[in-house]
Amino acid sequence: MADLGMKDGQAEDPCVDWDAVRVAIDEAGHAVVPAVLTAGQCAALAALYDRPDGFRSTIIMARHGFGRGEYRYFAYPLPGLVEDLRRSLYPGLAAIANIWGRRLGQDGGWPAEHEGLLALCRDAGQSRPTPLLLSYNAGDYNCLHQDLYGSIHFPLQAAILLDAPGVDFTGGEFTLVETRPRQQSRCEVVPLGRGDMVIFPVREFPRAGGRGWYRAQMRHGVSKLRGGRRRVLGLIFHDGA
Repeated sequence: MADLGMKDGQAEDPCVDWDAVRVAIDEAGHAVVPAVLTAGQCAALAALYDRPDGFRSTIIMARHGFGRGEYRYFAYPLPGLVEDLRRSLYPGLAAIANIWGRRLGQDGGWPAEHEGLLALCRDAGQSRPTPLLLSYNAGDYNCLHQDLYGSIHFPLQAAILLDAPGVDFTGGEFTLVETRPRQQSRCEVVPLGRGDMVIFPVREFPRAGGRGWYRAQMRHGVSKLRGGRRRVLGLIFHDGA
């Protein structure tokens, strides 16, 4: 796969207020970081979907009961922009993940740098890249799910919207459902603009309860697209088996 070019193809380290991200996830179960990518970067990434060289596999969701639509997993080496985002976002996410681990009484911690996480994945037999591009057309949707891929699964992930809502597509809202012990599930629709990033739990995260911290489960999906085309960059930080 061709590189996206130095100017619009490689991300500078995103300016993320990680304390604000942590507080937002504690309160709402997710955090939105606006304008992580420029319009040019979004367009360049979205255009890759129709050039299938450089992807390791394509998933037709209806064949597996996942919903309707498609997604493609990047092959290594990743495009420069995707690699830069994965590397530069990871340390801030790892700091939050280690706070979560302490709250839940877990031993050890996540490595401070992304290469350390990839080494853990390789030792566990997980060496396939998991960043992906998703493509939805009118009538497509994504069922609620979790992105695990093996015994090593880093607890946070991100998604960046590459098309403009209300211009390129309608419908297709990013949706989170939180399952809490002995309580009804909580659903939230997360509004995103083009280039915005949402950070959310892969599987579980700590919630404060009357008896201390407990594990809340999170699943995510996308509501039905009413028209147009919607493409998304998914950033999962662990590799898959």
